Amino acid sequence: MQQDEWIYDWNAATPPAIPPGTRVLMNDETLRDGLQNPSVVDPSIEEKIEILHLMESLGIDSVNIGLPGAGSRAFRHTEALAREIATQRMKIKPNCAARTHENDIRPIVEISQMVGMAIEAATFLGSSPIRRLVEDWTVEHLERTTEKAVRFAVQNGLPSMYVTEDTMRTDPDTVKRLYSTAIRNGARAIVLCDTVGHATPSGAFNLVKFTIDEVVRPSGEKIRVDWHGHNDRGLAIANSLAAVAGGAHQVHAAANALGERVGNTPMELMLVNLRLMGLIHQDLSRLKEYCEKVSTATHTMIPLNYPVVGHDAFRTATGVHAAALIKAFRKNDLALANAVYSGVPAHLFGLDQVIEIGPMSGKSNVLFWLEKHRIPADDATVARIFDAAKQSPRVLSDAEVLALCTEAAEK
Repeated sequence: MQQDEWIYDWNAATPPAIPPGTRVLMNDETLRDGLQNPSVVDPSIEEKIEILHLMESLGIDSVNIGLPGAGSRAFRHTEALAREIATQRMKIKPNCAARTHENDIRPIVEISQMVGMAIEAATFLGSSPIRRLVEDWTVEHLERTTEKAVRFAVQNGLPSMYVTEDTMRTDPDTVKRLYSTAIRNGARAIVLCDTVGHATPSGAFNLVKFTIDEVVRPSGEKIRVDWHGHNDRGLAIANSLAAVAGGAHQVHAAANALGERVGNTPMELMLVNLRLMGLIHQDLSRLKEYCEKVSTATHTMIPLNYPVVGHDAFRTATGVHAAALIKAFRKNDLALANAVYSGVPAHLFGLDQVIEIGPMSGKSNVLFWLEKHRIPADDATVARIFDAAKQSPRVLSDAEVLALCTEAAEK
């Protein structure tokens, strides 16, 4: 029996919003926007290089390697990452953030020339009416700033990625004027941003579709459209998928949802969802390693119940769940075992289902644990562990279960 016969999939009851075969690119913001999170520690160059190689192993398409105009430390780190990509001939493509100012763009030019590699310049400026009000900016001023910055980047040999902050709350006329100006002056990638996490999925879809219909197609140029979202309403994944459905080519995301306030779209969960939707096919077995390395390097925590890579993502100590898992394991069918009580097949991401013993467990949990640890499951041992688990306020550790086995054997 095949997996599509085990499960009736209501997700597939209507045609998918993102057509099969759609190519979805991913841009990793962990080492730039992710580090703007106020609780992180900026990793060392060595740690960043290790994270960079993990990105490469996951097949991530591009990476923001920093904002070198921010100071000498930022410049050194950005240069080191660019040099690593160049010397190791990595497939991942680098880009750098910059304000729409020559002083920010010039360091990218210098690094690009030093390492002998094209680096996309992601030049950004605020665009929404609320931001214009606070800053006393006019749209005409933003157009002039855009023209000057994009032209400077292109004239200095940098591919131009033009970004407006808070695009999600920007009026249609300003969206058209600013992106049209950028494209006219040589930008070949544009980024639509939900900077403050305002979007809903329908809003993300509407903004992307509007921009493609009203700006990109009329330009006659081949333009990559990117979506950059934040998670303030907990909708970052849904918004990013809606943006792709609207026509976006690339999604920006960061490991463990790091970033300003509650963070960016989580990279690992985008990869998981794209894999489960059949839109990407690369090996994601090092996904947890990537997330844990970022967690360690930035001195941040992955919540225990975080999807897929959290400590509890594939653990169960509940009797009913465990009993079904055990029956599936007995059929020697890993895919069956990983689907019976999980919407995410653990084996696709290099992980395993784990059955433990606690107050909600049945005797099947105990029997399975003993079998896995190659310990004889005599009645006295099973009873000792089961009784102790029922009296415990939490799941027993392996050390505690082993101690109970020893106690049972000594009686």
